[in-house]
Amino acid sequence: MQNVTLNVQGMSCGHCVKAIEGSVGKLDGVSEVKVNLEAAQVEVAFNESQVSLDNIKETIEEQGYDVE
Repeated sequence: MQNVTLNVQGMSCGHCVKAIEGSVGKLDGVSEVKVNLEAAQVEVAFNESQVSLDNIKETIEEQGYDVE
């Protein structure tokens, strides 16, 4: 299990939180997703043998946000 904190720009409201937590949370291998709007960060706990970090980043970007 791996834990990462991603800096994500463009999040501003509860809808943003639901969009990211919903889409990333559906990925196989992701066990936990926490969005911190004030810090502009997303914490993800995932099994790297089931899903890649790049796949998680792509999923966030597909929702319209920028991952740094």
